[in-house]
Amino acid sequence: MSILVIGGTGTVGGQTVQNLLEKGEKVCVMTRSAEKSASLPAGVSGVVGNLSDPPTLMKAFSGIEKVFLITPLHPDEAIQGQNAVRAAKKAGVKKIVYLSVVMPPDSDVIPHFASKVPVENAIKGSGMAYTILRPNNFFQNDYWYKDVMLEYGLYPQPLGAKGIYRVDIRDVADAATNALVESGFEGKTFNLHGPDGLTGKDCALIWGKHLGTEINYMGDDLDKWSESASASLPAWMVHDFRIMYDFFQKKGFKPEANDASDAEKILHHKPRSFDSFCAEIAAVWK
Repeated sequence: MSILVIGGTGTVGGQTVQNLLEKGEKVCVMTRSAEKSASLPAGVSGVVGNLSDPPTLMKAFSGIEKVFLITPLHPDEAIQGQNAVRAAKKAGVKKIVYLSVVMPPDSDVIPHFASKVPVENAIKGSGMAYTILRPNNFFQNDYWYKDVMLEYGLYPQPLGAKGIYRVDIRDVADAATNALVESGFEGKTFNLHGPDGLTGKDCALIWGKHLGTEINYMGDDLDKWSESASASLPAWMVHDFRIMYDFFQKKGFKPEANDASDAEKILHHKPRSFDSFCAEIAAVWK
C-alpha cells in the first residue's frame, strides 16, 4: 500500500514527495499525462488521472492507503476536490491529508478560499481519517518576482501594511509528511504560519538586504497591480487575487491564539523565517 500525492509536481507536493522518499515510504504521484508521469523523480511511481474526469480516478486510487490532496487553483477547484474525496472513499483509502488555506473571519469572499470549504466539508463527512492543513501565503510565491526585483528593483506583491504571517512551503511539506506517516493528527485542522508579521515594505527591505541592492515596494494600488498582472494571468485569476490582496490590505493575515503552539506539534520544529529564506535564495540568485 502506498501514498498517493495529488499535486506532486508542484512546490508543496514536490517537497512532500521528497520528504516521503527520504523516510522510505512508497510514493505515487498522479499526473494528467503519461509524459509527466515518465519524468517523475527516481523512486516515485506515476499514475495518470484527472480531477475533472472522475472515471480516471478509480484506477489512480487503486491500492492506495493514504492521499495527500492538493487541488489546483482553478474556477472548478471545489468540484475537482470533491471528485477526489468521493473517489478516495470508494477506493477504500484510509487517510487523507488536504492542503487548504488559512480562513480568518470573512475571508470566504476570496473565491479560491471559498472553493476549499466544500472540499473540507466533504472530507469531514467521508468517514476517512483526515488532517487539514491551512497555510498562510507562501514565501516561495516570491519566485515569481525574481526578474522584476533583480532588473527593476521593485517588489510588486501588494501585501499592504497590516501584516501577513507568511510561511515556507518546506514547513507545509513537513506538516503534510508527518500527518501522512504518523498517528495522532487525525480529525484535526492546523493553521500554518511563519513567525513574523510581514508588510509589503518589510518584504522589499528584507530582499534588498540580502540581494545587496535597493528594492522598493511597488505599493498598495490594486488598479495598478491588476493592470500589470493582466499581462500574464487570466482575467478570473486577476479578479480572485485582487479580492485576496484587498483582504490582506484591510485586515492582514494573522494567527489565532493557539496556532503557533499547535503547528509546532505537527512540524516538530519552529517555523522557518522569511529572513533566512531570503538569505538562502538571494545567495543562489546572485
